[in-house]
Amino acid sequence: MFEEHRDNRHDGHAGHAGHEQDGRLADVEIEYDQYDDLDDLDGHDGNDDGAPRSSTTRRVVMVAAGGVFAALLAVGGYGAYNVLNAVTDNGPAGGHQGAGTVAKAPQEPPTAEQAESTAKEFLAAWSRGDIPAAAGLTDRPETARAALATFHEHMGARSLALTGTGPAKAEGPSEPALGFRVKAEFEGTPDAWEYDSVLSVVRSQDGRPVVRWKPSVIHPQLTPGRTIGVQETPNPVSKPTDRKGRPLDTFPSLRAVLPQIAPPDGAAATTGRAVVLSGGGESEPLFVLTPPSAPVVKLTLDADLQQVAEDAVKQQAANGNPASLVAVQPSTGHILAIANAPQGGFNRALAGGQAPGSTMKVITSAALLEAGVRPDTVVPCKETTYSPRAWHNDESGDFPSYTLADDFSRSCNTGFIDKGLEKLQPGTLGTVARDQFGLGLEWHIGVPSRDATIPTPGNKDEAAAAYIGQGRIQVNSLVMASVAATVQNGTFRQPVLREDAKRVTAPSRLPADVARDLRAMMAKTATQGTARTPMAGLSGQIGAKTGTVEAGGQATNSWFIAYRGDLAVAAEVEGGGHGFSAAGVAAAQVLKAGGGKG
Repeated sequence: MFEEHRDNRHDGHAGHAGHEQDGRLADVEIEYDQYDDLDDLDGHDGNDDGAPRSSTTRRVVMVAAGGVFAALLAVGGYGAYNVLNAVTDNGPAGGHQGAGTVAKAPQEPPTAEQAESTAKEFLAAWSRGDIPAAAGLTDRPETARAALATFHEHMGARSLALTGTGPAKAEGPSEPALGFRVKAEFEGTPDAWEYDSVLSVVRSQDGRPVVRWKPSVIHPQLTPGRTIGVQETPNPVSKPTDRKGRPLDTFPSLRAVLPQIAPPDGAAATTGRAVVLSGGGESEPLFVLTPPSAPVVKLTLDADLQQVAEDAVKQQAANGNPASLVAVQPSTGHILAIANAPQGGFNRALAGGQAPGSTMKVITSAALLEAGVRPDTVVPCKETTYSPRAWHNDESGDFPSYTLADDFSRSCNTGFIDKGLEKLQPGTLGTVARDQFGLGLEWHIGVPSRDATIPTPGNKDEAAAAYIGQGRIQVNSLVMASVAATVQNGTFRQPVLREDAKRVTAPSRLPADVARDLRAMMAKTATQGTARTPMAGLSGQIGAKTGTVEAGGQATNSWFIAYRGDLAVAAEVEGGGHGFSAAGVAAAQVLKAGGGKG
């Protein structure tokens, strides 16, 4: 179609110098003349020489441009404006709409009076919603018409007032500029949206002063590829606070948690509305019409302890190691702090799954105590034992006189493996974990969380691995903080983030003597055993257990669970080394800040 159009134009302009010698120049001239026809849509003829235009030319261009414009208005938005701009504009966005509309030869710039008159007429037409008239007063009428129509459609303002504010800084000596103020009023909103913008005035080919069209005429921040319109603003379904009513939305570790907090039964959020500048991969609210509102939900978290937990985990994960920490109040099951690294990403503390290492020996000890083993029962700590797989300890050497309490405080693997294989039946560990520690009972804490996985071993090697927290066992900081809290309190209380969460209860509680013996063994570990370094200086009722997990290669994962008074903590740092190092330091910081009180 356009090839035929070029032939007609060659025949009609045989007298133009250079057209027959240089086909490329002819193409450029023809393309410019195509844009001249766009002015005819508004009743302006840009043909200076008075020669009649080819009706075929006009028909072809109007069909092409008009068809594209109609299709773009069907989909709407400045995306439409940008596509139309690409079809009908040779220059960069914000430039002239073809050389046929702006003079090809130098002309005198519009006078200040002409510029002011043109701007006043343009703003008046735009204010009253006469889009064709306003667009016709620009150098790119079709592009301006599409953009202004879309702006009006997307804004839905009750009224729009545009008032000149006087001369403004010009882009060039031939383009006097004028400032103006936009005031938009909306239904249901008492305040008006007001902002300032600038337009410049140039001469068209026929000498008329016209507004140079570019997106920033609508709004100074509007650029090609971006849109402005009223949108519903993303709003939380609830507004969570800590247990004292303090906001929690500044804590990076809670970014994945707070949006999951559902409103109380019968309460609902109210969606907000705002004028939004969007596109280019980001959105920016320019004016809030109605702010979103959400019902307040008071969580069990403590903002002060949450900050300490965030800082502690961040410090121990400084080398990029994933880590997590959870603090729980044993007397209530209230979750007081949740911290993750990396911050703001996957909620490792509640939804992760890792082997717990020797922190699992708390549950193994409970099973052995119930099977008749006492804390002072001699359980030799061999340098190596077999299940038939070979097992070793972090501490080299044989210690034939170690008791169960010694094995616990020194974290002897071989003693637990030998006594576990001797005294416990397959599945006993999982039964004790479920019935007395509440693990694997499908907790409902107020947000999604992952329960512990403690499968029944299929052979002695798998059983040996389970007794020292290796193999297929999977837990997270939430689970292990609850284990420490259960020992401290003697009764499992399911951790919760909100008071109205539906709790599960364990089928039974720890026998009183078993709970007493476990507390004594954890106290010995905290004061004389592997946890003594991080727990040093902490007073009151304290207890701890370290865990070091073989993770393949030379790296080991650091685990630490502990309590001080009515505060229990579990921490883990992937690749953090021994349990008393990275995880132990983080947990101890929280216990120290908690002051022994939940």
